[in-house]
Amino acid sequence: MKRVLQYTLGIIFSICLMIVLLFTSIEAAVYWIPGYFEKEYAKYNVTQDVSMTMEDLLEVTDEMMAFLRGDREDLHVETVMGGVKREFFNEREIAHMEDVKGLFLGAIAIRRGCLIAMAFCLAGLFLLKAHVRKILPRSVLTGTGVFFAASAAVAGIISTDFTRYFILFHHMFFNNDLWVLDPTTDMLINIVPEGFFQDTVILIGTIYFFCVLLILILSLFLMRKYRKNHK
Repeated sequence: MKRVLQYTLGIIFSICLMIVLLFTSIEAAVYWIPGYFEKEYAKYNVTQDVSMTMEDLLEVTDEMMAFLRGDREDLHVETVMGGVKREFFNEREIAHMEDVKGLFLGAIAIRRGCLIAMAFCLAGLFLLKAHVRKILPRSVLTGTGVFFAASAAVAGIISTDFTRYFILFHHMFFNNDLWVLDPTTDMLINIVPEGFFQDTVILIGTIYFFCVLLILILSLFLMRKYRKNHK
């Protein structure tokens, strides 16, 4: 029974680790890569679509991302479009971005909760006097493998029809139709076209893949080292 509990704590630790890595990969893609938005805007000719300079567009983007992080109270951002000074976002877009902000802050809260759960799992393993160098790599290898396989399956399904699952995602996480934007009146759909979302999902998946791969390699290395030292 004690052994089962030890491995259960190890599996919980590994699942929480995968969630932390996933949300961190999302954060890395949209916040940590220098010039990412500028490159995407140039790729999809966004500055022409919204009649703005790249400098002004990136400034608006910085304000939007600060709002999503909770570093800005509202999304009333003034800029110059087509030579005219005006607010970039309309009330419908601002209301939708309030919902998106809730998802961002919710993800941060879940990640924080997972980190706390990981700390409790480690504490539990030590209290149970578990062989952490044996149990943790094995549990992480198992939990990571299952979680990664499930993630790869979901990614494969989404890749078959991105638009369909993009719409399904919004139906799952939003209880209104504010996300259905009009390109003739809503600037948000112009600065983040579907191609932008596809590129970002691929980037997130790539970052996540290499993080998980590193964890798997490290776990295998630690398992082999433990076995070698306890022959």
